[in-house]
Amino acid sequence: MSDKERSATLIIDNNKVDLPIYSPSAGPDVLDITKLYGQAGVFTYDPGFTSTASCDSTITYIDGGKGELLYRGYPIDQLADQSHYLEVCYLLLYGELPTATELETFEDKITNHTMLHDQMQHLFRGFRRDAHPMAIMCGVVGALSAFYHDSTDISDAKQREIASIRMIAKIPTIAAYAYKYSVGQPFVSPRNDLDYASNFLRMCFAVPAEDYVVNPILSKAMDRIFTLHADHEQNASTSTVRLAGSSGANPFACIAAGIACLWGPAHGGANEAALTMLKEIGTVDRIPEYVARAKDKNDPFRLMGFGHRVYKNFDPRAKVMKESADEVLGLLGIENNETLKVAKELERIALEDPYFVEKKLYPNVDFYSGIILSAMGFPTSMFTPIFALSRTVGWIAQWQEMIADPKLKIGRPRQLYQGATNRDYVDLAKR
Repeated sequence: MSDKERSATLIIDNNKVDLPIYSPSAGPDVLDITKLYGQAGVFTYDPGFTSTASCDSTITYIDGGKGELLYRGYPIDQLADQSHYLEVCYLLLYGELPTATELETFEDKITNHTMLHDQMQHLFRGFRRDAHPMAIMCGVVGALSAFYHDSTDISDAKQREIASIRMIAKIPTIAAYAYKYSVGQPFVSPRNDLDYASNFLRMCFAVPAEDYVVNPILSKAMDRIFTLHADHEQNASTSTVRLAGSSGANPFACIAAGIACLWGPAHGGANEAALTMLKEIGTVDRIPEYVARAKDKNDPFRLMGFGHRVYKNFDPRAKVMKESADEVLGLLGIENNETLKVAKELERIALEDPYFVEKKLYPNVDFYSGIILSAMGFPTSMFTPIFALSRTVGWIAQWQEMIADPKLKIGRPRQLYQGATNRDYVDLAKR
């Protein structure tokens, strides 16, 4: 924030209220309305909090107009091309890129915490076989606090760090076990000789009868998916984590709350919805019908995976994800996969059709990530769990930042009450 004192004057019924103005290092200025109710007796009205800054943060910056996404100041395309997920995790958690020694130590810590307590296997088997993997992840992540009592004291910085390391390390194992359970296959334990992304792929696709040898192109694509989804400022699930954390809840409960929020189809379920739409279209010859419906203002049909609420020109993550999609599809081929052929043709139309270009309905990160995950062999039910896996480090970094903030207060949004005013109870016999 700028040291220069600036303020705006709000006049309500001849009562003048001075509101401090803060200038961030990037982005629009912010009006401080903290004392507005005390000074003027009014609240602000902002459904969805889309015009409200709920916190100070130094982690992620988004400029939707420019199509810019920065992690700790580093452009997302540079990190996706030149870095890898665990290095990005270190950056998000600690604020700076690690030295070689720091990175090696951090990676060792993550690798040595990937296994789950053996008794946690009973939790998975308590779910119905057809349970959605996100339902399983919500329950299992929340239950971590029942197994790791030595890292739930949020007032202890060391315990907060241990909890953070544990969650980043164990979330791929939890996601992979949720997948294995849903398809009726035995769990595959993590291996310390594999990198983060390769380990996850092997835990998902290896079976006792045959090991899974990870192709480096697929591992790189998965690592990019993790990196591109690692954090995204104060979105719904991150705000949920912060709100839960503001009450003093343990970190495992807070991350479980974030997972629950991410499950919503308007948030983390967008890539699942995009693939569901592609399967609904079915074949390439039916695309014109659905494009026409998308252009019809009277038709409620929407093309999922196109455009973005925040990015008004383009999603900077989509360009990188498209490169990975092309690499993966080139490796695996799409000749026998009708859904992926529909995706490629719909992508071509969206990038060339004047209607889509004018309205900036470009394919977004959810569209491309869905294509990649489908090509790898993941069912659509696993798309959101993989998103949750990726975003865990962002949630943790945001939670850590919030807990360390001396201005921390328990979240307490206000309301515009439109219900009945004071009235007397009426006896049952007189109603």
